[in-house]
Amino acid sequence: MWKQLYSGLIALFQVAVGLAFAVLIFAVLVQVLGRSVFNSSPVWTEELTRFALLYLTAFGVGLSYRTGDLVNVDIISESLPGRLPFILRLISALATVGLCAALILPSWRFTMIGSLQTSPALGWKMTFIHASVLVLIASLLLFALIRGLAMLSGRSDGRPVFNPDLPQ
Repeated sequence: MWKQLYSGLIALFQVAVGLAFAVLIFAVLVQVLGRSVFNSSPVWTEELTRFALLYLTAFGVGLSYRTGDLVNVDIISESLPGRLPFILRLISALATVGLCAALILPSWRFTMIGSLQTSPALGWKMTFIHASVLVLIASLLLFALIRGLAMLSGRSDGRPVFNPDLPQ
């Protein structure tokens, strides 16, 4: 059951990344066509591009943590003997969980500040845009927590999951 839930979570985040990327592509395409073909680019395209990029990052950070695509300096820790690399990976995962947990409430407050503002070009409530920070922190917290729990239960050594779609 947990494997299915985890697979569903990964699929959900992958779809969200794909949708954010599709919105980004659409906005940039409209902007480029507007500038080069129609000599007038809609004002909202620049704003939508930024918002899509925020959500692309927010949904992608947890997946990147899972696959090890985030910045990772492990040249020293992985060369240490015995269980030291495992211990350092566990400490890292737990520190990430702790930092993200400490940032959830401030990111919620930041999200709520957005209710007082609207975006100039699209006229959207900025709560939706500010929520990207909350999504990012929650995503990273969730995937770091999953890694930490898997390590503590002995189901993982804490190394990132190999992604066959990426070049090695």
